[in-house]
Amino acid sequence: MTSAPALSLSADDARRLALRAQGFLGAPDRRAGVRGVLRRLGAVQLDTISVLARSHELVPYARLGAVGREAVEAAYWSERHAFEYWSHAACVLPVEEWPFFSFRRRALRARGRRWHDLAERDAVCARVRDRLRADGPLTASELGGAKNGGVWWDWSEVKIAVEWLLDTGEVVCAERRGWKRVYDLAERAVPGTLFHDDLDDAECLRRLVGQAGAALGVATRADLADYHRLRGAQVDAVLPDTPLVPVEVEGWGKPAWADPAALASPPRGRHRTTLLSPFDSLVWDRPRTERVFGFTHRLEAYVPRPRRVHGYFAMPLLAGGRLVGRVDPAREGRTLVARQVSMAGRRAVAPMAAALVEAATWVGCDDVRVERCDDVTLAGALRAELATTLPAPAD
Repeated sequence: MTSAPALSLSADDARRLALRAQGFLGAPDRRAGVRGVLRRLGAVQLDTISVLARSHELVPYARLGAVGREAVEAAYWSERHAFEYWSHAACVLPVEEWPFFSFRRRALRARGRRWHDLAERDAVCARVRDRLRADGPLTASELGGAKNGGVWWDWSEVKIAVEWLLDTGEVVCAERRGWKRVYDLAERAVPGTLFHDDLDDAECLRRLVGQAGAALGVATRADLADYHRLRGAQVDAVLPDTPLVPVEVEGWGKPAWADPAALASPPRGRHRTTLLSPFDSLVWDRPRTERVFGFTHRLEAYVPRPRRVHGYFAMPLLAGGRLVGRVDPAREGRTLVARQVSMAGRRAVAPMAAALVEAATWVGCDDVRVERCDDVTLAGALRAELATTLPAPAD
């Protein structure tokens, strides 16, 4: 008996499926809010860089608009709705996914170490457990100090111990406070119905691959693996047992799988116009971004300044379902500064102006200044558009 041929999708079909799955096509579910975005994506990456805001704040903003930054933090961390763990990178994860990462916690326990060695680890871990049990959630500094006084990776014994307990599931990052992790005992921070590690590795991987497929809409094997940083062999082992269905996508040249719920109805609705964090899950996988959008993007924050092409924290511009430009933003008082701008032609000018004004308003700025643009004509058009888009100054 021969298997049925895979469903064929055009490149535009695949792009729209990806946009809807990520929350950029169709009316945003404002009632579900930030928590709804988190559950939909399954992972929101954290990063130390803060320009307009930190990346985990930019992700819900890009989908919902000007949701308050304090509201974002409260949605993540209050009432035990989320935890931080290793997924695509360090990520905020919906607490419902706690059991799915037991495979990773078991693997780390079996390996016996992560980055640092600690001769008296068991004794220090015991002290950390006792402090958290007695005093409740604490930062590493409150537990006894995060560093030995040297470079940032010169961790103290307490920091090594509490991070080991986090890796292996005894401790959870309950929130971030002033960008510091706040640790608590997992048995107290994770709801009892979810605080278990009884899913075997295959079931954990099956759930995570299925979740990645739903969050991506349509994906290759490499896309599915990258979402939660799984190995290709792990994806292969469980893919047949997920709900995902095989499809062929025009121009991809690789087998792909789609979420059947996404295929059930064609993507329709309004496209979001917004600036994206480079760590947004729509674009964090650079090969996928190039394949789906024909857009090459690179984070240049760690590139020496003379070698940067688009700037320190260039944010892609999403408009009309396509990536049509980028801007490297900064803030000076109440002015949002577009330090460097590039746009894919005249059609991107109005969306760029709208996205800059919305972002400025969100972060409390009332003016936008364009410093550089790689096209002089487009620079003039953008400045003119901003002059008509910015709200008039109050008398």
